[in-house]
Amino acid sequence: MNLVNKVALVTGAGVRIGRAIALGLAREGAHVVVHYNSSAGPAQQVVQEIEALGGEAEAIQADLRDVGRLAALVEAGVARWGQVDILVNSAAIFERGTLLATDEANWARHFDINIKAPFFLCQAFARCLQPEQRGHIINIADWRAERPGTQYMAYTLTKSALVALTRSLALALGPNVQVNAIAPGAILPPPDDADRYFERLAERLPLKRTGSPEEIVATVLYLLHSDFVTGELLHVTGGEHL
Repeated sequence: MNLVNKVALVTGAGVRIGRAIALGLAREGAHVVVHYNSSAGPAQQVVQEIEALGGEAEAIQADLRDVGRLAALVEAGVARWGQVDILVNSAAIFERGTLLATDEANWARHFDINIKAPFFLCQAFARCLQPEQRGHIINIADWRAERPGTQYMAYTLTKSALVALTRSLALALGPNVQVNAIAPGAILPPPDDADRYFERLAERLPLKRTGSPEEIVATVLYLLHSDFVTGELLHVTGGEHL
């Protein structure tokens, strides 16, 4: 897909990996719906950076737990640019929770934001497509989806479900829509990384270094430019998933 004048909706686009993806798509000529929940200032900064590149963008607020607001994100792109061609489900929460420590609130937060919202956004996206319109959905998953552990039970379950959703949608929406997922590894340190775990992690990885958001952007662009990849989960982990 040539991204010039295509329209992309990126969730969680005000911060971290979502921000990098939004800017990366804009550099390729796409218009961007910059979704945010509480990061209004950073989201507006992303819009300003895209406009400084000569592109067009619009920041739209929505709490992804409110299913009734999800279709409005897609509709915002259609209202301004006439269509939405690309959906990137990047927004997610990542909270610790073992079997015994996971309560119903932790469970509900993860499932509402990490899998329920992407499902209904994909549904709204599919409904907005015109006949024969080509489209892409890219879901940001996690290497833990295929290597379950014990410390992030609800989170891991949602990411496993997101991979299953990716493959189901690839079947349901082909041939005009390609649906893929990316499994990032050590790309950005967690906001509360007081003990510098992220820095020490590099020595455990086969490539002996951590990654950067630009490596996720490069993977997103590879998937968007490809016409023959769908239902795939691409690991960008430096070998951490091994």
